Amino acid sequence: MPTGRLYYGTTNAYFKVQPWPLESGRTFTPAEENAGKAVCIIGSTVKKNLFRGTDALDKRFRIGGISCDVIGTLTTRGQAGFGGDQDDVVIMPIKTVQRRFTGSTDIRMILVGVDENYSTVQVQTSLTSLLRERRHISGDKEDDFNIFDTKQISDTLTGTTTLLTQIVAEVAAINLVAGGIGIMNIMLVSVTERTREIGIRLAIGAVALMQFLVEAVVLSCLGGIIGLVLAQLVIAAATPLMQVPWTFDPQINLFAFLISAAIGVIFGYFPARRAANLNPIDALRHE
Repeated sequence: MPTGRLYYGTTNAYFKVQPWPLESGRTFTPAEENAGKAVCIIGSTVKKNLFRGTDALDKRFRIGGISCDVIGTLTTRGQAGFGGDQDDVVIMPIKTVQRRFTGSTDIRMILVGVDENYSTVQVQTSLTSLLRERRHISGDKEDDFNIFDTKQISDTLTGTTTLLTQIVAEVAAINLVAGGIGIMNIMLVSVTERTREIGIRLAIGAVALMQFLVEAVVLSCLGGIIGLVLAQLVIAAATPLMQVPWTFDPQINLFAFLISAAIGVIFGYFPARRAANLNPIDALRHE
């Protein structure tokens, strides 16, 4: 039963429905639930802000004018789908919240866990019928409650994320092609300006194809390294503003670097091939 942004009143079943394992400590005892004792289980954000690296178990703090004994801490969940901090939470027995905070026995929210073998649509239909019966809603009267299927919300968010990922991938592909064309143009200009040099190299038996391929790869790899460094600097500056954690993934950055090298090989091959096919005599006569 949520009573605000920070603290919740519930039972031990909450940790099974979620599920949300404990990092340390324990859940409520039947005696604590029945008596409505001022005990609580806190999220990692609350633990970090209040106890700053020390053990929070058996410590006491005040919330809403009530002293609360910490009996457990929750594992870190991170940011929620809509930007909220899931770890900024204090969980107490429902009777404690009803008696000391709300002053009523009202329950504002019920969480229901559904086995994977059952359809959430059928469960939602059964819940609707049960609640209409319990709340004495008959005939064509509208429901005075709302049922949200988190699976449907999750599917919607997943679809949106997939669409955004595809759009970003397409934009990145376009930028890669544009960058590759730029490298190819630079190399073609280089071949034209260095025709006489290429003729001398060909005359003495040098492999022009490999030379220009290496130059194209070095050029694209240098651009890739500069891009990775700038990207990390931008991310490091943006994460405090967005309040999201920054994790450096070596595999992703290595993959991006290899992509830049591949662009150099693909788009540098045509200018290198053109240089390799030059006639040494015509190249030496070029002014």
